[in-house]
Amino acid sequence: MKRVVVTGGGGFIGSAIVRRLLEGGDRVTVIGRSKYPELAAQGVRCLQGDISDRNFMDHALQGADLVFHVAAKAGIWGPWKEYEKTNIQGTAACIHGCRKNGVPALVYTSTPSVVFGNRSLEGVDEKIPYARKPLCHYAASKIMAERLILKVDSTRLRTIAIRPHLVWGPGDPHLIPRLLERGRAGKLKIVGNGRNRVDISYIDNVVQAHLLAADNLLGPGNAAGRAFFIGQEEPVCLWNWINGLFADLGIEQVQKMVPFAAAYAIGSVLELVYTGLKRRTEPPMTRFVALQLAKSHWFDHGAAREILGYQPEISTEVGMKRLLQHCRNQS
Repeated sequence: MKRVVVTGGGGFIGSAIVRRLLEGGDRVTVIGRSKYPELAAQGVRCLQGDISDRNFMDHALQGADLVFHVAAKAGIWGPWKEYEKTNIQGTAACIHGCRKNGVPALVYTSTPSVVFGNRSLEGVDEKIPYARKPLCHYAASKIMAERLILKVDSTRLRTIAIRPHLVWGPGDPHLIPRLLERGRAGKLKIVGNGRNRVDISYIDNVVQAHLLAADNLLGPGNAAGRAFFIGQEEPVCLWNWINGLFADLGIEQVQKMVPFAAAYAIGSVLELVYTGLKRRTEPPMTRFVALQLAKSHWFDHGAAREILGYQPEISTEVGMKRLLQHCRNQS
C-alpha cells in the first residue's frame, strides 16, 4: 500500500486517478482549491490550499511515496499571472515539497500543447522541440512547468511528464460539454478543409498511462526524465468525430465552413480587442483555437508503448458507447 498525493484530485483526470488508486488499496491525499466531501466519504484525505504556497506544499507532501501533479490552470484565456502562479509557481512548489520530504517519484500531467505552434503535427514523436512562440498563456506556462519537472529528475527524485491530448469520456466537464453546447446552439463551423486528424485520449487510458509512469519511476526508472505522448490507437478526423457524436445525440451536423486564414485573422483581432478592454471572458475565436480546429495534431505513441508498456485499455468505439450512454442519462 502506497501513500499517494494527487494535486488537482477533484478534477476530471485527478479524480479518475484517485478512484483507480483507491481500487488498488492505496492511501490517497488530494490537494485542491475546494472541499471534496464525496472523496472524503471514500476515505480520501483532502487538503484545501494554494499549490503555489511552498509552506503548504511542504506540509501536504509529508510522508508521501508518490505524487501525481495534475493540478493546472487550464483554458486559453485569462491573465498571465494566474497561469504563472498555478502552472509554474505551483509546479515549483510541488517539486520543492517532494525534495524536502524525500518523495521518490513525481508524475506530471502535461499536454501536447507544449509543442503545438502554427503548423500541422502528423505522427511526430517526443524529439520535436517545444513551440518557439506559443499562442496562449496555457501552452507557454505548461512549457515552463514541464521543463522544470524534467530538469530536476535525479536518483533522489525521479520525474516524468505524460502528455494526453483532448481527454474525453463520461464526466468530462470541459471538452464534450463545450462541443455539445455550441453544437446545439448552432455556433460551430468547420475551420479549414475539415480533413484534419487529431489524437484523442479516453479518460481510462489517461489514468492507465499515469499509473504505468508511476510504476516505472518506482521500479526500473528507465522512463525518468522523459515526456511521453499518449492517446487512442489511431487519430480521428476531428470533424467526422464531432459530427458522429452529434448524429448519435440528435444534434444537427456541422456543415458550414470558414477558411482557416479568415478564422485566424478574426482571432487575432478579437484577442487585441478583448485584451484592450481587459475582458476576462474568452473570445469566440483566437489564433490558438483556429489552429487547433484546422490543423492536424497527432503523435507517435511508440515510446509510451515500448518503455511504459502503454496500450489503450479502452478503444475509441467502446469509449464512445460509454460516453453516449452517459450523455443520454444526463438528458
